[in-house]
Amino acid sequence: MGRLAILGALHEEIADLLAAMDPGAAIHRIAMRDFHVGTLWGTPCVIALSRIGKVAASATASIVIQEFQVSRVIFTGLAGGLHPRVRVGDVVVANALMQHDMDARPLFDRHEIPLLGRVRFDADPALSAALRASAQDFVRNGVLPPSSAETTRAQPQVHHGLIATGDVFVNDNDLAHALRERLPEALCLEMEGAAMAQVCHEFGIPFAVMRVISDSADHAARADFTDFLVNLARLYTAGILKPLLMSGALRDA
Repeated sequence: MGRLAILGALHEEIADLLAAMDPGAAIHRIAMRDFHVGTLWGTPCVIALSRIGKVAASATASIVIQEFQVSRVIFTGLAGGLHPRVRVGDVVVANALMQHDMDARPLFDRHEIPLLGRVRFDADPALSAALRASAQDFVRNGVLPPSSAETTRAQPQVHHGLIATGDVFVNDNDLAHALRERLPEALCLEMEGAAMAQVCHEFGIPFAVMRVISDSADHAARADFTDFLVNLARLYTAGILKPLLMSGALRDA
């Protein structure tokens, strides 16, 4: 039975998952990272903190694929909302990911990954559909604490579409506007997903990316992101993944 890899860039995003692993989980220290190998809600898993950015995410994805023979990879965490219909508190599940800061012109087209001949990496449809269904149940059941209503301002929604990745934390109105103009399909911005997706593509490993919108990638992003990370990130991650893993849907690969 293949293991499921679950990766996150910050400890708060995966803290409840680590706490919920069955007793006896092993910790393997590789390349300054701890890989927690065991069972999570009935599903064999390896969970790791990738750290922030494309290089860190690529290295972590490469390790879990080569060292732990995982059959699928899920990256989870927070993101800044970019598309007008995406609001703080919403969930975005990727159908594809691209690197908005990749620019090797004039050798290659803007955003094209050199020598791979592609701009986007498609997420696994079945794994993404399972995440979307679980996320929809999570927001529909209203399991967030009452205090989060002020943060979300409305019933959270689940979106499915393009996620843009880059090695920059966007907290500038002008930069966000420029990215919105250049990438009108992109739902949100983050710093790891497309790099992990490229590694999975090259190894032939199915993957999915789920992001919770913590801020609007504007001048208030730093404060909004920090508040959401501390108070709500773990509730989303565990709340969405727990029923999915307990159902057994991801035990076979």
